[in-house]
Amino acid sequence: VLVKEAGDEPIDITPPEFAVRTLAQEYGGGAFRISGDTVIFSNYKDQRLYKQSTSSKGSCPVPITPDYGGPVISYADGVFDSRFNRYITVMEDRRVSSTNSTTTIVAVPLDGTIQEPNVLVSGNDFYAFPRVDSKGERMAWIEWSHPNMPWDKSELWVGYISENGDIHKRVCVAGYDPKIVESPTEPKWSPTGELFFITDRKNGFWNLYKWVESKNEVLPLYPLNAEFARPLWIFGMNSYEFVKNEAGKTLIACTYRQNGKSYLGILDDVQGSFSLLDIPFTDIDNIASWNDYLYVEGASAVHPSSVAKVTLDGRKVVDFKICWSSSSDCLKYESYFSQPELIEFPTVVPGQNAYAYYYPPTNPLYQASQEEKPPLLLKSHGMIFAYLESWLKCPFT
Repeated sequence: VLVKEAGDEPIDITPPEFAVRTLAQEYGGGAFRISGDTVIFSNYKDQRLYKQSTSSKGSCPVPITPDYGGPVISYADGVFDSRFNRYITVMEDRRVSSTNSTTTIVAVPLDGTIQEPNVLVSGNDFYAFPRVDSKGERMAWIEWSHPNMPWDKSELWVGYISENGDIHKRVCVAGYDPKIVESPTEPKWSPTGELFFITDRKNGFWNLYKWVESKNEVLPLYPLNAEFARPLWIFGMNSYEFVKNEAGKTLIACTYRQNGKSYLGILDDVQGSFSLLDIPFTDIDNIASWNDYLYVEGASAVHPSSVAKVTLDGRKVVDFKICWSSSSDCLKYESYFSQPELIEFPTVVPGQNAYAYYYPPTNPLYQASQEEKPPLLLKSHGMIFAYLESWLKCPFT
């Protein structure tokens, strides 16, 4: 369900018979995009794209992609292109083979005509993050090919858009040099038309970079042994946003993860300075900016998965308000929640350590005897590039 912030009580936008979800690349993500009072979303049942007004009460979704008789085509990670009145999105086509789908970047018209989407970029195995600049003149995207996963090796490309809306020239910004194995991700155009992105080319950590178009060079913005992005398991991840300070200067609000904890801060890419923001979340998934507010999807040991509205004054937080929570009344049970402690221990491989969260027994109503030790429960996750988050997941304390 797509939900809109409206005073104290949020309201549902999509009707009950619709479900906002895409099956692209199985894990989905990036199932909707909003521009002004218009939303484009993928419907779970038929996987078609629908257009709907977010301001008109009782507005009905209208399909904008063809009906293929079943969910054989999925769309994800789309953006509006106002220059050509269209929606640019990743399209996964399973009409020929359900096990070996074809992925492209396509354009879907928004003028009310329903037709086969126009292919803009094709030829590689996977695509993500199609992003168009504010003038509609350039489009950035991420692509990668078998047998690589997007965190093994990927490429960032920029295509120049012709007068008829096609891509007529392409430049590889990152990932083309065989001497540098990197996995760029999350490209984004600034309000002034500069391209920013995240890659791991220097120190092995995903850090923020900027593309110097005139030289086709990339510059690191704030080198740090921390991850400013997450593995691309799903579409639509958003780890940084452009915000303005009181003087109207554009800064970058961004999140990173270091030593098992997430941090939120403001980066001045010109001065190279970084200021941490004090918020109660210790795990942050996504951030977004809207109407001078910063919205943060996160959690902590006492906050379940939530969306918070953050009011900034320069580089300081002046208000932090939970807009939505997966459990709105859990804070009254805070005394029962165990506070996780990050621990490090040696592995069987010499010189290599492993990391874990230890949740000590916590219950205000009980105290174990000195002669008795509580049972130790172990939880592990064997998936590559997975990590255990430190937020509220402790049902056995």
